[in-house]
Amino acid sequence: MVDPEHPDWKVSDRLRANARALRRNSTDAERILWSELRNRRLNGISFRRQVPIESFIADFVCRAAKLVVELDGGQHFSDQGERADAARSAVIEAQGFKVLRVSNLDIMTNRAGVLQTIAAAVVERATLALPHRREREQEKQTP
Repeated sequence: MVDPEHPDWKVSDRLRANARALRRNSTDAERILWSELRNRRLNGISFRRQVPIESFIADFVCRAAKLVVELDGGQHFSDQGERADAARSAVIEAQGFKVLRVSNLDIMTNRAGVLQTIAAAVVERATLALPHRREREQEKQTP
């Protein structure tokens, strides 16, 4: 049984290789956003890129806030793309993450606004998690 405090992040070799390939072959929008998120550049928040979750690879993940940031190019705005994205988001959200979708166009034309939205989502998610953390800490202290 997997301990919810220490989940098993092991993934298949194929999925791991795909994630590595996506890191090497980033889109322009991914490179721009990564330059803003890497090394805790956004308010000291830690992000990882191209992270396997279930059978999908999430573009950017903040594990502390359980937030996934997905960048969407033009193909995501077709009916088929929107259905696929909804199914993908449902699987990721079932793992306790919130999925925040951002268009590539927004990254290119409104980078500051996108970063503010991401930072606000992290704060919101962290605030929601605080009572649970406090409860766990109190449980540990109770004899």
